Amino acid sequence: MAWIPCSELPGWLAGKDPSILKGFMFAGLSDKLTGALRGLAGRGVLTEEVVREGLRDIRRILLEADVGYEIARDFTERVRARAVGVEQLKAVNAGQQLVKMVHDELVVLLGEKQAPLAFASVPPTVILLVGLQGSGKTTTAAKLAARLKREHKAPFLVAADVYRPAAQEQLRQLGEKVGVGVFGSADGDGGVVDLVRSGIAAALHARARTVIVDTAGRLHVDDALMRELVAVRDASAPQEVLLVADGMTGQDAVRIARGFHEGLGLTGVVLTKLDGDARGGAALSIYGAVRVPIKLVGVGEGMDALEPFDPARMAGRILQQGDIVGLVERAERVVDQQQAERLAKRAVSQRGMDLSDFLGALAQIQAMGPLDSLLGMLPGMNGKLLKQARVEPKRLKHVEAIVLSMTPEERGRPDILNGSRRARIARGSGRPVQEINQLLAQFEQMRRMMKGMGGAKGIGKLRLK
Repeated sequence: MAWIPCSELPGWLAGKDPSILKGFMFAGLSDKLTGALRGLAGRGVLTEEVVREGLRDIRRILLEADVGYEIARDFTERVRARAVGVEQLKAVNAGQQLVKMVHDELVVLLGEKQAPLAFASVPPTVILLVGLQGSGKTTTAAKLAARLKREHKAPFLVAADVYRPAAQEQLRQLGEKVGVGVFGSADGDGGVVDLVRSGIAAALHARARTVIVDTAGRLHVDDALMRELVAVRDASAPQEVLLVADGMTGQDAVRIARGFHEGLGLTGVVLTKLDGDARGGAALSIYGAVRVPIKLVGVGEGMDALEPFDPARMAGRILQQGDIVGLVERAERVVDQQQAERLAKRAVSQRGMDLSDFLGALAQIQAMGPLDSLLGMLPGMNGKLLKQARVEPKRLKHVEAIVLSMTPEERGRPDILNGSRRARIARGSGRPVQEINQLLAQFEQMRRMMKGMGGAKGIGKLRLK
């Protein structure tokens, strides 16, 4: 059977208690690593002894982040070989030069350069997703389909997991959500190889350009299931064999990658849960251990939360140099440019923005992903600063509930919100009156500030591209 559906945050974002940073896997590693480098960067002259001591601290930090011992050792040895004996280290900016060397070696450790997906010269391109059960293959398949659809690659999904109960139904529902055709067996009978062949035939019939095959989770040491996977690979002739690995598994991800690579010949890795609070050793170790590039990373739960992995930009984020390019790309993908321009013009107009405008802006911010993740892409935003910002996702929902509890007239004219109206809004939103008062006061302050920028007419001409 085939399924084919064709700088400071405003106070209203701050909670009463600091929240724990969970928007960036490398948060802890980033703070420790930049702290160690800051001490070295402050020195005018770096002797060999100082470099060795500093790199010893960096190696310890990498080991604590679950990076393999050999990889951590080789990394610090490469930095030491570049740093020690270099004439420029006697200059005033020796510490900054060492930071640059660490950045460059981090890029090498993470894969040297961005590795895009390979596509067949004659469609369809077949992408085979493999990995352990529970690593996120099915969700990743749907996210990848959504990404390829945005890139006009006409994706199609094949539900080849006939072992996990409801796996095919899950993929079917996700396929409907992203508007992509799905092929699967009605009852799970028949061989997986035949199912995949039929799925590719259905994709050709649907004029798909890319076919994503979601396989059953299996251990790389299970010989029978690995032989089945080899048969699927041989029958489908994929351009990509991608291991979907859970970034929270640490060094286990490296052992899993080695096993699948030896059995199948991986072409790349998709690392999921990069927005979690794991120590990040898997991402720092996989390429060095297996020489298979990380091609994509999962950075959230939404269907658009799958992004290309760029070693240079990730190294910059780890060293708290930010990822402005990534932030702009995310904004280009989700922000309604016309609505943003209207908001910019309203904000600097004589009347100023109202709460309906504010609600629209809030929705666009939320569409870009978790706020702590966005802030982590700004230069210099370390874990301490993010904790001071005290970003609580629930606060955004509370603000949204308050504004939605107002009438259209009240959103357009906040000045009419007297005591009785505020009490009604409090009942409707389930939030205390003092929270509504705080929101309105800070909104008015923000509106006055934006109106004060009225002379800067160019704000309405901003383009994301």
